[in-house]
Amino acid sequence: MAQRARHGETGYHAGHSAEEIVAQLYERRGLTIACRRWRGQGGEIDLIVRDGETVIFVEVKKSRDFARAAERLSRRQMERIQVSAAEFLDTEPCGSLTPARFDVALVDGAGAAEILENAFGHG
Repeated sequence: MAQRARHGETGYHAGHSAEEIVAQLYERRGLTIACRRWRGQGGEIDLIVRDGETVIFVEVKKSRDFARAAERLSRRQMERIQVSAAEFLDTEPCGSLTPARFDVALVDGAGAAEILENAFGHG
């Protein structure tokens, strides 16, 4: 049980580290981090980024390489992110008419990151 708890704690910290790497990458591109780990009824969105009027919902996936990280995103998870994103957009002045996209950010074991813009879309 103690080993399982340590593994969970390690994963938690690795996730935070990966999210920070990705947040810095967006910031270097001149974008603004609006929220980290925003939780809606559908689940959690790792990062919400603003690019002018556009809201970018970012799912961060970390693994030893980019391919394995990409494999960790399931259809069910994408659907949950979309539900939470719709809830977030309801709080925006233009509501569901707000320009938005869904990015997936992959982080490998060395801490390199790759952003897949518009990786998945509306249902």
